[in-house]
Amino acid sequence: MPDSSITTLTLFGIKKGHWRWGLAQMGTMPPQLKVVAGLNFFKLLGSGKGRVFSLTPDFYLYGMMAVWETETAADIFFTSSPIIKEYEQHCNEQWTVKLAPSKAHGLWDGVNPFIPIKTNRSDNQLMAVLTRASINLRALPAFWKYGKETSKAIEKAPGLVAAIGLGELPFVRQATFSIWENQEKMMDYAYKTAHHQEVIKKTRSDNWYSEELFARFKVLSATGTWKGKDPLRDILKPEFDLSEK
Repeated sequence: MPDSSITTLTLFGIKKGHWRWGLAQMGTMPPQLKVVAGLNFFKLLGSGKGRVFSLTPDFYLYGMMAVWETETAADIFFTSSPIIKEYEQHCNEQWTVKLAPSKAHGLWDGVNPFIPIKTNRSDNQLMAVLTRASINLRALPAFWKYGKETSKAIEKAPGLVAAIGLGELPFVRQATFSIWENQEKMMDYAYKTAHHQEVIKKTRSDNWYSEELFARFKVLSATGTWKGKDPLRDILKPEFDLSEK
């Protein structure tokens, strides 16, 4: 199979006492990432202390969403880049999931970086979903009011494997990343959950967002740990689990 574009999400668990270093990377690391070979798009992301939506920042957990020209470029970065070596010195864990975009619409800073690709590598049914939005200031109170209930709803959703709330800027540029057992379970939550449907209607009628993006992905592989474990280890087939290689 020819080497093709791939998307990754990495979560960095910062060591106790190193939170100032972790926070500083949000400003100091982008110039270094801009010159990484084969890295076509990236976003450094903070997180909240809640599982999905939270107004309280978590200074010990950060994320990086990246789109790579080839999978080889991604592998070289994660195995030998000085950037990753530096993160390893300040992190007690790191979890990376490889993704193949299957559907995407909307924009992220004026572009849609997730171009759907065809792949026969993943015969598991796991599906990942990214929703990302820039929230209009006047809509912030409503967004966060409904966000608390949304967090509760998604946490209880049948078929949810893992979920996390991430953001580029506190409160106003937010994203949710979730992994589901299969497309059917994800669709049930998206279109059959009353609260979720109400939120979708309000985002449209009340013009909550100045920019938004929705993307679905096939889940190809995962390596490392997130909060002490790999949430996909017992689900993904061994040949697609990087920790087995």
